[in-house]
Amino acid sequence: MTGLMSAIRPSRPAGAPAFVTRDPAFAQVTGHAPRLERVIATDAHEGPVYDAAEDALYFTTVPRPGRWPGAPRVDIMRLALDGDRFDLEPERLTTVRADANAANGMTADGRGGLLVCEQGSRRRPAAIGRVSCADGTAQTIVDRWLGLRLNSPNDVVVKRDGTIWFTDPSYGYLQGFRPAPHTGDHVYRHDPASGALTVAADTLDKPNGLAFSPDEQTLYVADSGANQELGSFYPDRPHHILAFTVAGARLVDERLVAVIAPGCPDGLKVDAAGRIYSSSSSGVQVFSPAGVLLGEITLPGAVNFTFGGPRRDVLFITTDDAIWAAVLHTTGS
Repeated sequence: MTGLMSAIRPSRPAGAPAFVTRDPAFAQVTGHAPRLERVIATDAHEGPVYDAAEDALYFTTVPRPGRWPGAPRVDIMRLALDGDRFDLEPERLTTVRADANAANGMTADGRGGLLVCEQGSRRRPAAIGRVSCADGTAQTIVDRWLGLRLNSPNDVVVKRDGTIWFTDPSYGYLQGFRPAPHTGDHVYRHDPASGALTVAADTLDKPNGLAFSPDEQTLYVADSGANQELGSFYPDRPHHILAFTVAGARLVDERLVAVIAPGCPDGLKVDAAGRIYSSSSSGVQVFSPAGVLLGEITLPGAVNFTFGGPRRDVLFITTDDAIWAAVLHTTGS
């Protein structure tokens, strides 16, 4: 998420082509009959997580003014899905946790809970927390590095070895709801077994979305540094995707994968074939592992997304005013 207090933006224009091919290999993503359908109209902003056992989608809402000045309210919501039937009824939406400390990116923890990027406020510290899907109770996983407070965690992923990787840009300070940073804009690795929090990378301007390659040897990181203050765009600052080799607790061998245009990258995902999906101002762009733009899903306002559905071939996309489903030929990693 590059702009916390962004206004709700319109979704896909009527009559626009849903899928735009830039390379013939995009057919391996779309197949012969791709579909883009609205799942439900709702203020879905960030952190979509699909639960296969429940056939449900969890997400965080568009930030709105909270009880205290400078403390945006964000709720964690659950949408009960119905296979690949869309458009769904409003009563399928329920609140998992209200006022969830400016929650942003999320991922499943594999134990019936969500790992949540809590951006915090001037009254409450930022943290990586865990929220139970069953009853909404929350606990703090980590909120300090070497005794210093985190900035405003943005996105989080879990490696198969159980380690937690997250980005911590200073957007909360730039947007006025967090104090001045105590640390740099880092990518972190947290080891729950030892409790250690390690800086994995410190070379990015505004580290944002994260996604592992299918073999977890590479971590892709979105750098949305071109967006600083709310609504700003500095073309000479990063708006690209970087790839790093995972070397234990560190990220090494930094290399540029793709420059995003229009706009900045935010959400990132990788499919089973290793293709990279990134949000942009025009929708979702799809790249080969080598960084070749294969095609686009036209959906202005796309913020974040996740693979799901009974066959893992549905890309659920949040756009601030709705959740959309792109039914594809490929599956999530």
